[in-house]
Parts: sequence; structure tokens; C-alpha cells
Amino acid sequence: MTGRVLVTGSEGFTGRYVTAALERQGWQVISTGVKALDTRKDYIQADLSNPSQVTELVRSARADAVIHLAAIAFVAHGDPSAFYALNVVATRHLLAALAESTHQPTSVVLASSANIYGNQTAGTLSETTTPNPANDYAVSKLAMEYMAKLWMDRLPITITRPFNYTGVGQNPFFLVPKIVQHCRDKQATIELGNLDVGRDFSDVRDVAAVYAALAEQPLVGETVNICSGQCYQLSEVVAMAQDISQHVMNVQVDPHLIRDNEVKELRGDATKLAKVMGQHTYKDLPATLAWMLGCD
Repeated sequence: MTGRVLVTGSEGFTGRYVTAALERQGWQVISTGVKALDTRKDYIQADLSNPSQVTELVRSARADAVIHLAAIAFVAHGDPSAFYALNVVATRHLLAALAESTHQPTSVVLASSANIYGNQTAGTLSETTTPNPANDYAVSKLAMEYMAKLWMDRLPITITRPFNYTGVGQNPFFLVPKIVQHCRDKQATIELGNLDVGRDFSDVRDVAAVYAALAEQPLVGETVNICSGQCYQLSEVVAMAQDISQHVMNVQVDPHLIRDNEVKELRGDATKLAKVMGQHTYKDLPATLAWMLGCD
């Protein structure tokens, strides 16, 4: 199935790749964001915190599928209340408008986060792992999931829990693009936080492929991890980037960059994801780093 798909947060890092993946599949993408934009066809300006604007957005989009990516995704964002305003309340506005629409979508995909699992340090985290959020961002995403359950009898909702992912164009506030930028610029020194935390990294192009697949074949009423199933210590990521770029930096640990509520290890169980994606070939972290460094 293809048709009209509404993508919120379409101009963000993830949204740009998801939009491209959907268009390759033949979807007509209706994109939306809070800023005025006249450079993209089928773009509707809307503030998701404004219920009347959301209602008009849904009416105008007449979407057959919805991919809801709009969120504040930077865990260290300075205003905790903003997490709840966008990640929970604005999402509720969207679901309410969709439920009341005369044009019902066949797939509504909501982006949550693997951060809802919290400080789980042993084993691999599956969709049935008990949530234990360790920061406001994670709490807001878990609250969004619970709120969305109120609409599951009226809307074909799939919830995704992406683990860490990266790629060209990601803000250098995030760790991997910061490392890449320092390697590309041949910086002598890089200051990082805790190098002993482990993360499950995916390539943003693979993440976009998952969202495009769920637009066509949703897991209605279910939750699915988006992950690679592999975990890398951040010290290993630095070593990989230095090896690929052939540039060695002095790595200094800045105590100010170490968060008290740091999640120690996040590794996802990709079993359920494999049922969605079938024989999809995923890019490993060295290939993603080479792409980001311009060495692929």
C-alpha cells in the first residue's frame, strides 16, 4: 500500500531520512513542522501544541499513514517541562485529531525511545523488559506510551523504541557526530563524558527503512525495538573513528559531561524487528562511521 503519509518532525535529522525512504517507496509525503517553510512541496506549518492547528493539519493532510517523529530528543535539554509538553501533550493532540477525523489512517507509528528501559545493565532488552526510566526525557516517552494506549481501540497504533542511531547530518551535540567532527577536523584533543557506557548503535538509513516498512505493514497495538542487537563501549567508538580517519586524538574525560543518571548499558533485542524487516541487510557501525567520515 502507498498513498498519503503525514510525517511530523519531517525537517529534523530522522525526519529527512524517513521522508526520503517513504518517497522511494512511492508515498506522497505530507510533512509538517512549527516553522514556515516554502522550499518543500506538501509542507503544512503547524504547532502541535495548539489543538486547533493540529485538527486543521489532520484535516488537510488526509493521511493514509502517520509517522510521528516530532519530539525533543536531546536528553540533556535544559527545560524538562518541554519534554512533557511536546512528547506527551502534543502527541495527545495529534491522536485526538486523528481519532475524530473522517479520513482514518491505516497506520499510526509513534516514536518512543529505548531510554524508557533505564539503567538495565544485564542481558539484552526486549519489548517485555520492565521500564525503569532514569531521566525526564525517558519518563516523558514512557508517559506518551501509556497515554497512547487510551487510543489503541480507535487507531492502528504501533510504538517504536529506537535505541541509539546516527548518521550524516546529526547534530554534534550527540556523541558520535561529535567524535566524527573532531576526527575530520584533525583536532588534537576531544573532551567526552563516561567512556565506559555501552550503546546499541544503528544507522539512520536503516532506522528510516523500519519506519517506511511500518507505514505499509504496521504492528497494530504492539511495540517494537529499533536496534542492532550489538553493544559498543563508547571508548570502542572513539577507537573505530580514529582508525578509519587515521587521526589519533588525546581523549580527556570531562567530569561535567558525566550525567548522574547515565544509563550504563543499552542493548536491544532485535527479534521482533526481524519479523518486520525480513531479509533487510543492516549497516554495521564501522560502515556508518566511514560514511560519516567521508571514507566509504
